Amino acid sequence: MGARYLKILVVALFCLFPFSACKSGGSVTVQSVARQWDEAILAAIRIDTPRPPVHARNLWHLSIAMYDAWAVYDATAKGYLTTEKVTGLGPDALAAGRREAISYAAYGVLKNRYALSVNASVSLATFDNLMKTLGYDISVTTTAGNTPAAVGNRVAAAVIAFGDSDGSNQAGNYADPSYASVNAPLIVKFPGDTMADPNRWQPLTLDATFTQNGLPVSNNTQKFVGSQWGDVKAFALTGKNANNSYIDPGPPPLLGGASDAEFKSEMLEVVRKSGVLSPDLDVQIDISPGAYGNNPLGTNDGAGYAVNPVTRRPYPPQVAKLGDFARVLAEFWADGPNSETPPGHWNVLANQVSDHSSETHQFQGAGPSLDRLEWDVKLYFALNAAVHDAAVNCWGLKRIYDSVRPISAIRTMATLGQSSDPSAASYDPEGLPLVDGLSELITNETWPSGKHAGIQCCTNLVGDPAPCVDSVGNPGLQVSCVGEVAVQAWPGQPADRVNDYSGVRWIRAKEWVPYQLATFVTPAFAAYNSGHSTFSRAAAEVLAAFTGSGFFPGGLAEVVAPKDSFLKFERGPSEDVHLQWATYFDASDQAGQSRIYGGIHIRADDVTARKAGSQIGQSAFLKAKTYFDGTTSP
Repeated sequence: MGARYLKILVVALFCLFPFSACKSGGSVTVQSVARQWDEAILAAIRIDTPRPPVHARNLWHLSIAMYDAWAVYDATAKGYLTTEKVTGLGPDALAAGRREAISYAAYGVLKNRYALSVNASVSLATFDNLMKTLGYDISVTTTAGNTPAAVGNRVAAAVIAFGDSDGSNQAGNYADPSYASVNAPLIVKFPGDTMADPNRWQPLTLDATFTQNGLPVSNNTQKFVGSQWGDVKAFALTGKNANNSYIDPGPPPLLGGASDAEFKSEMLEVVRKSGVLSPDLDVQIDISPGAYGNNPLGTNDGAGYAVNPVTRRPYPPQVAKLGDFARVLAEFWADGPNSETPPGHWNVLANQVSDHSSETHQFQGAGPSLDRLEWDVKLYFALNAAVHDAAVNCWGLKRIYDSVRPISAIRTMATLGQSSDPSAASYDPEGLPLVDGLSELITNETWPSGKHAGIQCCTNLVGDPAPCVDSVGNPGLQVSCVGEVAVQAWPGQPADRVNDYSGVRWIRAKEWVPYQLATFVTPAFAAYNSGHSTFSRAAAEVLAAFTGSGFFPGGLAEVVAPKDSFLKFERGPSEDVHLQWATYFDASDQAGQSRIYGGIHIRADDVTARKAGSQIGQSAFLKAKTYFDGTTSP
């Protein structure tokens, strides 16, 4: 979530910016030392290469360090890696010791984890400065004795050793030389493509490549990020099956064979959603919790809530243009510029929940209110265990099924032709289906004059003395478009992203692109299943269980996307858009939905991941509880 470009309306919850004291819901909260270290890692993630499973692991390992250091001074709680105890301290010495031990533990782990960051010099200096601000000497590295610094350093050493053998290959900067794509790269600037296996992942090649948070990439062809992650040590996941996965929903729909119709239908749904990404579309919808959300798990079938359970009043309507809502939804959850990536995004949301004035900080909504340090270390432990397990399960499935992204599938099917009419031109049983108004065959009647008149079909002849320019700006020699498939869709980012928007129009299907920046296009790993959906549902389950309610404090969370200043892929929205959620589950569902509007996933990627995320989050919370109450067993 790009903190520098979001304007947040503090109606019920949100205070997005990482200040040491943050107004939220009418209160001012002084951050615990655990919160300050959580903010430090979020800042480091924002300027690092956006590798979601890596950052989920690092958040989890920081959380282990802080929780274990806290638990050393608690008679009941059991640490995860460190189980020693320091006793006999008075209240003041106990409180001070905890803060100091947590800081040395966090500092040691973060210095280790971000030594290979692309912005290591910035992040490491930030960690040094935080220690100095807290009053601790960074030259103290002893692990001997029972001083808080020694305790913290021992905890850090245990976490670092744990990470050295957890299967992530941190020493090799998380590379996985065992993976190789079966498909040659798609050169995105050229129309069309065919793949050796249209159901498998295909890397992309761009003229200029940047990560999702804007960092330049030296190699313009993607490499699969995190392909080994299914073998990284998990927290609560147990019992791999014969497919070497934990929670396995089975394969995604495939082109050809028994699930061919589902595959084509879901790819067309992506095209259909691409075709609403315009403020010029004359469709408005109510996006308030009174009409949107409350979905049964794994569906989009909810119709909202009759009343806010806190205020006992109906949620006021929030009517928005569909095109504005879809674009805001896609960009807000895309975790683009200045992003913490999805795992960090949910840490931001959790911190905002904790800061809300109506949050009682009662564990599971009952019993005494916890002090903020205990609340924070336990919340981070459970939450980040869940998002780490989400990465392990999700990326394990990504490697096993190695599934295709929409850009590759749609372009490949369009290159083959159309699969609806054997008697018409360009028929191929694995081509793109034809749907009036969405995906149509270009004919002599529709081109060069007629409904498809605006489409330019060019060969890939750069430098031709009299070139045409195709719909994505590539020069070449004009050829006939007749016999190709056209789709009504977003055509790619405008030349002037600040002052213009692209709208939707008829384009060659073999030139279709997701609603993303032209220097990013789609993530560098397989599609199935969705990381956003797995992370988000797992995190939502923990927040609901930990706080004792599935509802956000006050029954409502809201983010306002201001007119013409929120979107970064193009100008917009054309009006203020209010994203609202009643529950954590509504927010997590929108995270999954956003990736279909963004052209990154199909429905099967999303809904199967929500179901897996639900199991992962519940299991992680239940296991975390056994550490809190000391009942865990080896």
